[in-house]
Amino acid sequence: MDSSQLPLDLGHRPALGREDFLIAPCNELAVAWVDQWPEWPGHALAFYGPSGCGKTHLAHVWRTESAAVFVSAEDLLASEPTELLKKQGGCILDDIQDDLTRDAELQRKLFHLYNYAREEAGYLLFTGREAPARWDVSLPDLASRLSAIPSFEMGAPDEFLFEALLVKLFYDRQLTISKEVLRFLVLRLDRSFQAAREIVSVLDQQSLASQREITIPFIKSVLGT
Repeated sequence: MDSSQLPLDLGHRPALGREDFLIAPCNELAVAWVDQWPEWPGHALAFYGPSGCGKTHLAHVWRTESAAVFVSAEDLLASEPTELLKKQGGCILDDIQDDLTRDAELQRKLFHLYNYAREEAGYLLFTGREAPARWDVSLPDLASRLSAIPSFEMGAPDEFLFEALLVKLFYDRQLTISKEVLRFLVLRLDRSFQAAREIVSVLDQQSLASQREITIPFIKSVLGT
């Protein structure tokens, strides 16, 4: 293979099961509420935090337990609440904060979905960068509903979780790295979920392109250090 060419990005399948979710102080409260379902204080719950903090993964965990379905902004606009939410069912509204702010019709649809879930004993799980109470919506009735949703922050990882996260991300791509490489990365990267995902993706692609193992000298060459 020409080392100057990157291979085709065929993607990888991340592990999104309960056994793959890494529990730490920054997310344990959110996990505890997933475990309490269906004994939630209402029919809606929200997890919020920075990109890559595990919100969507935890939503997948809840989906497995509840048989809920992911509902995008497009789904919400194209369908009626009765089509999206069956009795005792659930919907996951994953990262629709920006779409909601821009679209008054989407706000109206979400308001009706919320009411229908409450009437039919269904459940809604929201994820976003901020708690729903801080979302910028123009529909007063929806703003009132969103402000009442119990919301739990999922923060940035501590050092131990960050190290475990790197191991998981490499494992998801069927890559193994040495303890020395792992420590090298932990000490030099910004401690964020986004940084972990980006470096693992880059190292995977560059390793395939150059047919080299992921070692400390290789990482230095990739990072230009």
